Amino acid sequence: MGSEKSELYFVFMNYDPEYERLRSNRTKRGANELDLYLSRKHDELLAITLEPGSYKKTLSLVIVDGFAVEMTDDQANVLRSANGVRVVEKNQELA
Repeated sequence: MGSEKSELYFVFMNYDPEYERLRSNRTKRGANELDLYLSRKHDELLAITLEPGSYKKTLSLVIVDGFAVEMTDDQANVLRSANGVRVVEKNQELA
């Protein structure tokens, strides 16, 4: 069984042509549209996959289609099998 302790994970998404299209628009407006698109996309994925209030998304990553989220090991395992998710990795502390 997994731990009930929340830890930080990074979630990276599969290829998304809309992300690529928005990312290619290098204007300030394009950057804002990309930020909004990714934030909404990541929030919706979490909302349909995990129990509301049981996780905390800390940021969406614009340079790659991904985000950081505080959640349990069990939740990470659930998210790994979600449609569109490429990889879920626990944050590693560097010594």
